[in-house]
Amino acid sequence: MKLVLRNALAAAAIASALALSFTAASPAAAATPKDMFVMATFLDEFTTLDPGEVYELVPEEYVANTYDRLVRVDLKDPSKFNGDVAQSWTVSPDGLTFTFKIRPGLKFHSGNPLTADDVAWSIQRTVLLDKGAAAVLQGIGLTRDNALSNVKKIDDTTVSVTTDQKYAPTFVLNVLGAWPASVVDKQLLLSHQKGNDFGNDWLRTNEAGSGAYKLVKWTANDSIVLQRFDGYRLPLAMKRIVLRHVPEASSQRLLLENGDVDVARNLSPDDLAALTKSGKARVSAVPQATLLYLGLNVKNPNLAKPEVQEAMKWLIDYNGIQSNVAKTTYKVHETFLPEGFLGVLNSNPYQQNVAKAKALLAKAGLPNGFSVTMDVRNGYPYGEIAEAVQANLAQAGIKVQIIPGDNKQTLAKYRSRSHDIYIGEWSADYIDPHSNAQGFTWNPDNSDKSAYKMLAWRNSWNIPDLTKETNAALAESSTTKRAELYQTMQKQVLANSPFVIMFQQVSQVAARPGVTGLEVGPINDLVSYRDLKKQ
Repeated sequence: MKLVLRNALAAAAIASALALSFTAASPAAAATPKDMFVMATFLDEFTTLDPGEVYELVPEEYVANTYDRLVRVDLKDPSKFNGDVAQSWTVSPDGLTFTFKIRPGLKFHSGNPLTADDVAWSIQRTVLLDKGAAAVLQGIGLTRDNALSNVKKIDDTTVSVTTDQKYAPTFVLNVLGAWPASVVDKQLLLSHQKGNDFGNDWLRTNEAGSGAYKLVKWTANDSIVLQRFDGYRLPLAMKRIVLRHVPEASSQRLLLENGDVDVARNLSPDDLAALTKSGKARVSAVPQATLLYLGLNVKNPNLAKPEVQEAMKWLIDYNGIQSNVAKTTYKVHETFLPEGFLGVLNSNPYQQNVAKAKALLAKAGLPNGFSVTMDVRNGYPYGEIAEAVQANLAQAGIKVQIIPGDNKQTLAKYRSRSHDIYIGEWSADYIDPHSNAQGFTWNPDNSDKSAYKMLAWRNSWNIPDLTKETNAALAESSTTKRAELYQTMQKQVLANSPFVIMFQQVSQVAARPGVTGLEVGPINDLVSYRDLKKQ
């Protein structure tokens, strides 16, 4: 199988978005110390700091900067990979076994040496914990039954990983370069182990990495403070990194204007325009592999009706919401693969057509509509978009009660399949179409006890045929045929699914003059603080 990154046009498009490095418009002294970087962002997703458990966006960014992994995608050329703790690697002739040589002399933040034993144990640990992050490693066939035999320490500087079938090497490296394969300090975690939890209880509020920065303090829904790891293999300019939870866009703007933060990540379009005009910040746009969608739980008998699902797709005023609410932060996108991915179907067939929607509801036996709830994350733009969707659906008699909450609350409800409608985001775990297909079109076990709780499962959508198609696309070695398979699947999901995919995110990052080196990729796992500098 070939990856999107083998497609030259897609690679070029992604590469242009990946290597974002802020350059100063003019030197200016910020109020924050020169060796401290302060960023306003959202921290309400955090329920754990354990990379083997994390499965949310901003927590992935935290993990990416406190932990190392075997390899990382090259942000300047995403078809290539750079060694992280691995200095080199080889692939066996049958394409199944990847063998990595570990850099000598590496240490964890604790001072313990980092060896191949830690690397192998870390990957095994994520699989054996069997929490959300394990789904990424399951993509290369690692399971609780085979993790100990397929991930091996060969000697103190060599580790091997054997997959269940032959994949494109870049697909395997993407998986092993993602946050679930982060290297954790085995000795430290075993000293904190409770029963057979692999130190999970302790690591949920602590840190055991070897990355550029180490955790000083996490205050839930408030802040995260990181300290430079002076034992890191590269020099780091920033002594401290402070992430502040600022859910209001207007507050982020004020903090940035006053020099209390160096970067704001969640500003409204109006705030961004005002900052650009005033010259108090430089704004850079970075296309994200993040989709904003409605998930319709088919446990609700009304939402299970195909006519209702299609009617809702015809009721949304996509262009109106984009123009009046989302503006520069999102663009209309209705298929499950983001632009830039192999096989993306750049087709947006739905636009608001109330008459067509009413006819579909009548066909479903609901001519007067129905009542339903929608769980929505607090903060911009989720509440504003939810209110617009509420007004759109009301035009055909669908009465939506909005239930706001912190993201950890809404996600917990979504993951327990106890919602009606969930408005949220899905971001690719790695730069390959399977990351999104696995979310939207793969559900091998629809039972409540399923070990595979991806998006289709969360919405109780039982799809044995689409699941087979997803597996076939993953195994397809021809790039052309693989792209065709994904396009066919996207057409199926557009026509008949409990997903109303509305927008693709465009991240707008506002930085004060003099801030350089913040690298923002298309997913949070590809955000790096390592090269940050301030003039």
